[in-house]
Amino acid sequence: MTRCLIIAEAGVNHNGDPALARRLIDVAAEAGSDAVKFQTFQAKLLATPDVNKAPYQENGSGQTETQQQMLAQLELDAEAHQQLLRHADQRGIELLSTPFDIPSIDLLNQLGLKRFKIPSGEITNIPYLRYIGRLKKPLILSTGMATLGEIERALDVLTHAGTPRDKITLLHANTAYPTPMQDVNLRAMQTLQQAFALPCGYSDHTPGIEVAIAAVALGACVIEKHFTLDKTLPGSDHAASLEPDELTAMVHAIRNVTVAMGSPIKQPTASEQVNRPMARKRIVAATTVSSSELFSNTNLTTQRAPTGLCASHWDEVIGRKADKTYRVGEGILL
Repeated sequence: MTRCLIIAEAGVNHNGDPALARRLIDVAAEAGSDAVKFQTFQAKLLATPDVNKAPYQENGSGQTETQQQMLAQLELDAEAHQQLLRHADQRGIELLSTPFDIPSIDLLNQLGLKRFKIPSGEITNIPYLRYIGRLKKPLILSTGMATLGEIERALDVLTHAGTPRDKITLLHANTAYPTPMQDVNLRAMQTLQQAFALPCGYSDHTPGIEVAIAAVALGACVIEKHFTLDKTLPGSDHAASLEPDELTAMVHAIRNVTVAMGSPIKQPTASEQVNRPMARKRIVAATTVSSSELFSNTNLTTQRAPTGLCASHWDEVIGRKADKTYRVGEGILL
């Protein structure tokens, strides 16, 4: 199984503070993540002044401001993005960010990001998809809230805009924060693989780490998971995020599961070959067997023993004459 790309989703858990964002990069790198991802947007372009927050944003912030007012406090400017990119390079981790508007796409492209993440909310945004598709860069398309038809339409827009189909990876996702276990529908990730013949991963918004690990066992090539420095920090996304020790545990588990998946070939492995002689039964004498006596179910048995034919030869031995006298427990060798 190929290595799973693990994206530590910092999102807006920096609370608008570049120093906090840099610390999130440190945590993602120390946990062993492959990439750390933020969100890039201009609040006035992302939301109108009168649009309400999503329920999870209300629950997380406990504040009464509009969605636009909330988002304005979470913006990072171009200079902050440049600083984060430099810091990620120093820490040896890929920097990603999800753009939510056209100027943000331009900013990330100018910074030289090698791939882009399209969030679930933009999957029906035709102008956005056309614009980002013209860049012809590798894309990760999140499919939360989408039907198969909407996913197919988005893929058509992206490919017609110029992005080769083989540069697109799909992410199964559910956009409830946190996602109830009964709504995860993890098998839908396999449906995406079958329907579109594209690499598929999973963007996890459930509490804990077990669903992300299960997704890897089902073939996910990308895992995206929100994390924070502290779940009790103010803000809408912290409560549904992993803390540093949990992120580290998830990365470690995913690496182990990836290795453990191995190959579909069933055969003895090198590590178990040494145990075969001691673990498998051999044909031995149950009683003293005289020379020329016929071997039978009475005078033979199977036991773990240092010598003797493998028990799989039982039917070949029964009824044959003993070639010599065998003592009790002695392995039968013909």
